[in-house]
Amino acid sequence: MLARVSSEALHGLEGRAVEVEADVVAAAPAFTIVGLPDAAVQESRERVRAAIVNSSYEFPSRRITVNLAPADLRKEGPSFDLPIALAFLLATGQAKRGGDGLAAIGELGLDGGLRPVSGALAVAESVHRRGLRGLLLPRGNAAEAALVSGLEVYPVDSLRAAVAVVEAGGGERAQPVAAADLVAGTGCGDADMADILGQEQAKRALEVAAAGAHNVLMIGPPGSGKTMLARRLPTILPPLAVQEAIDVTRVYSVAGLLPPGVALVAGRPFRAPHHTISSAGLVGGGGTPRPGEVSLAHLGVLFLDEFPEFRLAALEGLRQPLEDGEVTISRALSSVTYPARIMLVAAMNPCPCGFLGDREQECRCPSHRVAQYVAKLSGPLIDRIDLRIDVPRVAARERRAPHEGEPSASVRERVAGARARQVRRLAGSGAYANAHMSARQVRRQCVLDRDAVSLLDRAYERLRLSARGCDRVVKVAQTIADLEGAATIAVAHVAESLSYRARGIERR
Repeated sequence: MLARVSSEALHGLEGRAVEVEADVVAAAPAFTIVGLPDAAVQESRERVRAAIVNSSYEFPSRRITVNLAPADLRKEGPSFDLPIALAFLLATGQAKRGGDGLAAIGELGLDGGLRPVSGALAVAESVHRRGLRGLLLPRGNAAEAALVSGLEVYPVDSLRAAVAVVEAGGGERAQPVAAADLVAGTGCGDADMADILGQEQAKRALEVAAAGAHNVLMIGPPGSGKTMLARRLPTILPPLAVQEAIDVTRVYSVAGLLPPGVALVAGRPFRAPHHTISSAGLVGGGGTPRPGEVSLAHLGVLFLDEFPEFRLAALEGLRQPLEDGEVTISRALSSVTYPARIMLVAAMNPCPCGFLGDREQECRCPSHRVAQYVAKLSGPLIDRIDLRIDVPRVAARERRAPHEGEPSASVRERVAGARARQVRRLAGSGAYANAHMSARQVRRQCVLDRDAVSLLDRAYERLRLSARGCDRVVKVAQTIADLEGAATIAVAHVAESLSYRARGIERR
């Protein structure tokens, strides 16, 4: 007897329709799964067998063939356990179909219980696009699937509960989740810019970076506050919009990093991988492509401390995502694209010992060691970093002085206002922040007055800027103008932008 159950396979961040077919015939006992299954899907034979028996169903000694169609689409992961078990029970007559329009995903335990799987949000969106009525899945995935409006979500805890839903054509539904309510409830957390002593220039630079989503490189001795500044950058970024939060949640769900029962990643991501990370871990990849740290930081901050200590291949792999806002990973049979619209915040010492130019401790590094240290960062990569700032050690008098720094909430309000101006100006262009403008958009959207043009021309010759570098100077100047609410870019805006470009690594 033949039975079919609808399911989904993940391909990057998208779901692909899969029909699970089970055929049970009276022949020599065997259990075969075909349709390009990976090792995890092949192992589902043992999980399904034990789950069926331990759920008080019969597993007859017959020839069982399970086909995962289409046959040319690779199937990965344990999410096919539940549809395979349901198709088997329907084929053997131990379950009766009570209605159509349901898809199923879920990993089975040997006792018949269900465990959450990765990518439930992407699967739910695909099921809804296909026009199916509902999705049957583990209870731990119900919250994220319930974000999809118009889809009936049926959370279950066991194989027997899943059979009951199939036979009844429905059952207990998860309550729809309103993403807007979850995003509105997010705050800045305990960290605050007011905690930072001194470093007024660095804080100003981070405000400009946050307002335009620009990349930043901080250079300073150990203990000067680079990490503290970076970890407080998310507190001045504008809140995620509803669609942005869903986009971030989709990445975390596919990566398997969304905790069970959590519906939405409502705050901007902050990722800080160690410098020993591999290229695949940073950019994404592997035998079965998975999102890397650059995609997990999508619409948030990727903080790379000890910047020159990262593997050269890993750093060079950042060049495409920093330019395009996405990562494409190609393999022999397929390619997948992950979003990677990030703010890169990098921190480094000025030399191997860390004290070059320090006011309190002398640097003892030979000049050739300093040159080798800085040379680990390629010119094309540095050219993609908009702001390069010195973060000197805080003077003793600044540590002792009464401290009433500006709180993150105030800075965040200015940043949000500047971003709102950019969204209005860039509407319909595909960009939502100044850092994301193309060269054509820079020429069309950024209006410089006569003195600003003159200063930019002189800087282009003296600083030997590349065409990309010149565009980035204009983008930062536009952000500074947006913070002030100015209609055009003035000479003061270009001068401040150039000061960030000329600082740091190029002077050493």
